[in-house]
Amino acid sequence: MYVADYKTTADGREILCGRLLHSSVAKAEVKAVRLPELPDGYLYVDASDIPGDNNVNIVLDDTPVFCRGNVEYIGEPIGMIVGPDEKVVDRLLKETVVEYEELEPVLDIRKGDEYFFSYEFGHGDVEKAIAEADKVYEEEFETGYQDQAYLEPQGMMAEPEADGRMFVHGSLQCAYYVHGAVARALGTGPDGVHILQDVTGGGFGGKEDFPSNIGCQVAVAAKKAGKPVRCVFGRREDLEFTPKRHPALCKYKVAVKDGRVTAVDADVRFNAGAYSTLSAVVLQRGIIAAPGVYDIPNVHVTGKAVKTNTNPCGAYRGFGAPQTFFAMEMMMSHIAQDLGEDTIEFKEKHFVRKGDTTSTNGKYHFPVPLPAMVDEIDALCELRKKHMEYAKPQSGRYRRGMGFSAVFHGAGFTGSGERDLIKATAKLRKYPDGTVEVLASNGDIGQGVRTTFPKIVAHELNIPLDKVYYNHPDTARVPDSGPTVASRSLMIVGELLRRAAIKLRDIWVEGEEQEVEEHYKEPDFMIPFYLDRFEGDAYPTYAWATNAVEVEVDTYTGVAKILGAYGSFDVGTPVDYNIVVGQMEGGFLQGLGYASIEKMNYDNKGRIRNNSYTDYLIPTSMDVPNLKAVMHVEEYPDGPYGAKGAGELPLVGAAPAYVEAIEQALGGVAAHQLHFAPFNAEDVIAELSKEVQ
Repeated sequence: MYVADYKTTADGREILCGRLLHSSVAKAEVKAVRLPELPDGYLYVDASDIPGDNNVNIVLDDTPVFCRGNVEYIGEPIGMIVGPDEKVVDRLLKETVVEYEELEPVLDIRKGDEYFFSYEFGHGDVEKAIAEADKVYEEEFETGYQDQAYLEPQGMMAEPEADGRMFVHGSLQCAYYVHGAVARALGTGPDGVHILQDVTGGGFGGKEDFPSNIGCQVAVAAKKAGKPVRCVFGRREDLEFTPKRHPALCKYKVAVKDGRVTAVDADVRFNAGAYSTLSAVVLQRGIIAAPGVYDIPNVHVTGKAVKTNTNPCGAYRGFGAPQTFFAMEMMMSHIAQDLGEDTIEFKEKHFVRKGDTTSTNGKYHFPVPLPAMVDEIDALCELRKKHMEYAKPQSGRYRRGMGFSAVFHGAGFTGSGERDLIKATAKLRKYPDGTVEVLASNGDIGQGVRTTFPKIVAHELNIPLDKVYYNHPDTARVPDSGPTVASRSLMIVGELLRRAAIKLRDIWVEGEEQEVEEHYKEPDFMIPFYLDRFEGDAYPTYAWATNAVEVEVDTYTGVAKILGAYGSFDVGTPVDYNIVVGQMEGGFLQGLGYASIEKMNYDNKGRIRNNSYTDYLIPTSMDVPNLKAVMHVEEYPDGPYGAKGAGELPLVGAAPAYVEAIEQALGGVAAHQLHFAPFNAEDVIAELSKEVQ
């Protein structure tokens, strides 16, 4: 049952339909809202109806449940019309008139001088390295929006319960995030609300923070109506008004001495949009990845999350890392070609190794398997041979290119987040009949935790898998094991459940109900992370990937056919091999969409232009029929059976591999130095047209 499927509530009550009144301008003072005559049973809900705090509890207290008198982007919720008939609600919404006093919006990140978050860190002496360099390279890279394009749109539902509690459920990733937000908006204590994850039709990060917004809105509406209220977005509404991947502007200055990169100075700017949402942690992960997978002795990185009057941006698989990895990988390729070196060999000689210093003065505590993973990719597709062959001058209508990238993804929450903020707890409850229930708050959004969690528990208890079950989490029943984000569920919570199962096995008594719990403890080897200095181990371990993409470009049409996409992925021990390979294939394909066809932008008023799947294209298996993912296993001792974080890794390296392949097919850096993604057919034609101008 998806949230849209309920005809009535469990106790037979009618569900009212809620529709949001969205701002139609990017920045304005709302002077008045003129409603049509509302029939009996219909009502209007806005900020004046919020019994608690008009702030959605995310990171900063700046996102309103309903607008506070000013709107900051097209789509900001001003109010909600609620009633029993969906068609009548839609008619009333169309007849509602909002009077604005429009203000001048800031739409361009380059013109934004206000920012929500700013960080700076590094090590070594960058200025000295630049002064002593044989050559200094400066380039600028841009990446755009990407919509999560989950098949089930955003939807939440609130039901007032007889005991005075508010029950909120729907399509979400992080039940306890919604719990905290709704309790705050309603002005209740934690016991005044409980949140359930319904079956969720995809998330990819898009249902990390935004369900807190809609959850608060339907809860306030249900409180006023005294009846259940549901709000499910239409597809156009979802594509226009929900958070997306942050567009980025990355300026790099890189010093080279004796053929080696000696310094990187990176200035990273993310377009946060109108409100801060999750931009702090997205930016943190992005700038940590700014120097890539390379051992560079001198590093200086600055990062800003810039405020603009556009859609607030949020979480998306990879969480800031795809933007900076694109910039650094392209930078390394361009430098190698300028030096007359093969880009793969140039990257290989700079790879970090076990024991090297991370960008934040932490340490790579475990083996770095990148060299072996390059060999695995080479065996799959003749990477080195084709890369050198396609680098030669090409003529004719069809031209080929082979691109390569190497990336990591930090497993788990950034910095001391797991230790100081999340403090995960997981439980197991054994019933008298010998069945065991997993009690955790991590939601299954397609990544398979309802399979892998029971597999871990059943294995340790030595009982059949069908004796262990894991329901969709309800905060009234499960402890807070942390959010379903950051490639942390299996590595962190799976390990807690493994230890809990061992504990239960040791005290097992037939015929009795028993319960055990486990709490997160940071590994002893971790170098403490200090956010104020941006220093220490940002992650306990890393998942690694090498990617290769082979393309054939039609120089008449600009269309690039992907002849093959190849990835070697190290996520530690796969707890369920089929699930992991499926995640690698799906994530890689999603990354290729980000690289090529998923071009989304706003118009000169700040409105998202692509609001349907006619206009916003996502790749399918037909677009990349030859996609191969192989697993390289480098065990992590503090993960269950050696498992590391998996979900986000496969997307991260797709864009630089694809764009380098396009660059090579077009004649290499000397002819076409490419600096942005996605890079689509129109962009290819624009590049080729430069040759004849």
